[in-house]
Formats: sequence, structure tokens, C-alpha cells
Amino acid sequence: MKEDQLLQHTIDFVKKELQNAEGGHDWFHIERVFNTSKLLLKHEEGNAKVVKLAALLHDIADPKFHGGNEDIGPETAKNFLESQSVDQQSIDHVVNIIKHMSFKNSFEKTSSPFTSKELQIVQDADRLDAIGAIGIARAFNYGGFKNRELHNPDVPPNLNMSKEEYKNSKAPTINHFYEKLLLLKDRMNTDTGKKLADQRHRFMLDYLDQFYREWNGNA
Repeated sequence: MKEDQLLQHTIDFVKKELQNAEGGHDWFHIERVFNTSKLLLKHEEGNAKVVKLAALLHDIADPKFHGGNEDIGPETAKNFLESQSVDQQSIDHVVNIIKHMSFKNSFEKTSSPFTSKELQIVQDADRLDAIGAIGIARAFNYGGFKNRELHNPDVPPNLNMSKEEYKNSKAPTINHFYEKLLLLKDRMNTDTGKKLADQRHRFMLDYLDQFYREWNGNA
């Protein structure tokens, strides 16, 4: 199968699977990560086929919408790629990217974590979509989806969470900026990703300044 045909089949599959997804993790999120991954590929070396497939399939079954099950996403991606007769090496690589790219995995200290240039590119693209104007919109959209408070001055951010605490947190959405979003700039992998993250990071800081001024009734 030609790569263009494979990518179109993958796009069709993902659109169908995510047609009822929460707004911050829907097809448009996938499309943005896909497009940003292609942008990064113009400046960073990597296997384009693996990067594009991983970008399209990385959130095919996000654990937080499947009872915390971290196996269903990689398994769904694997089954789909096998149905498209993709070579086993590419399948294994894409599945490993999906398994290892989530922010929550950074809470786990492993002696030999999987990494590859392709993982770094897709992870950067995904993290870029979690910051800046889109990142702010997604954070509050998910907070609304979970009926969380916007902000509560009596609930400080937890900067020393375990993976389980992070997964089960019900904290106000503003806390998420300090517990994840503002940390991402310094966790980018690629030079291109770092450059793109810098401006989006500054935008979030400006937003928080404005948020607190309005919260406290200041002009």
C-alpha cells in the first residue's frame, strides 16, 4: 500500500473512532499534532512514515477516557496497523511511541526508557498543543468536562505528585498550569520544538497575570 493511501485510511479510522471525543482530545487535536509533526520534520531528522502514523494514532484511546487503561491505546493502534499490512518494525515503533509519550509517564523513574527521534518529534508536537492559546482552551475545556473549579486559592498546586496522584487529581484547572503546562517548555526534545514552545510559554504567563488581576478585582 502506498504511504498516501495508508495515511488516508488512518485519518478515516481516527476520525471515526474520535467522533464523540471530548473537545480537547478530538480529531482536531490529532490534526494539529499531525500538522505540527510535519512542520518539525522539516527541521528535524526522523522516519516520516513512523512520525505521521504515531501522530495520528497517539490518542486513539486516551487512558483517561477509558478507566485509566494504558494498554487499550497501543493495542488499538497495533490492531489497526496490522489490518493495513504495515511492516512489523514500523508497527512496533509506533506502538512504543504511543506507550511512552504521555506526560504522566515522566513521573515514573525507569532505568532504560524507550526513546527515539520519532518519539521526540511526536511528543514535542503533542506538548506544543498543550500550551499557548490552544493549550489554555484545552485545559479549561477538559476542566469543564470534569466539572472542576476554575481556580480555588485555598487549593495550592501539588508540585510533588506521584503518577497515581496526577492521574486521579481533581484540582482546579489553574493548578494544571503549574503541575504540567508551565513545565513543558523545559521538557521539549528538539531544537525546533524548544523555539516554538518559548513564545507559547510566554503567552501563558501573560494570561495568568491577567487572570489573577481579574480574579482579584483589579483593573
